[in-house]
Amino acid sequence: MTVKNILLHPDPRLKKVATPVASVSDELRRLADDMLETMYQAPGIGLAAPQVAVMERLIVMDCAKDDDATPEPMVLINPEVVWTSEERSVYDEGCLSIPEHYAEVERPAEVEVSWLGLDGQVKRERFDGLWATCVQHEIDHLDGTLFIDYLKPLKRQMITRKMQKLKREMARG
Repeated sequence: MTVKNILLHPDPRLKKVATPVASVSDELRRLADDMLETMYQAPGIGLAAPQVAVMERLIVMDCAKDDDATPEPMVLINPEVVWTSEERSVYDEGCLSIPEHYAEVERPAEVEVSWLGLDGQVKRERFDGLWATCVQHEIDHLDGTLFIDYLKPLKRQMITRKMQKLKREMARG
């Protein structure tokens, strides 16, 4: 498995809509494995293919994050929210493409998602709690939306400026 480089905001690829995956291939399975490895290494609980410069509708996630929890890696191909609860929840979100920055984002508390599994079969599941927040956050990536897009313009601009500075410092590094 290969740990991939994670794109950092601002990067134009993070604002593009990803293309649907045409078929489940061995190459796609390898990409999913690499993305899970990258996500665990980061460490994070979710990662979307555009974050590793692959413009396809593929996400990985694992919200079992307690030290004694058994990992529950999930790979979702062409995920789509098919139902949302009226009840809302607020979570202090972060993003591997925007390290060290967190902000409260309000989203539906529960969602039902349909996707293609690595076995090529259609899956459907209802998510709540952290899993619901995570799956919505990652699907947003596939649509070119970042969690900071939900923030007020001033806060979003402040985070973007800090990220531009971080990228300049890393380039000099």
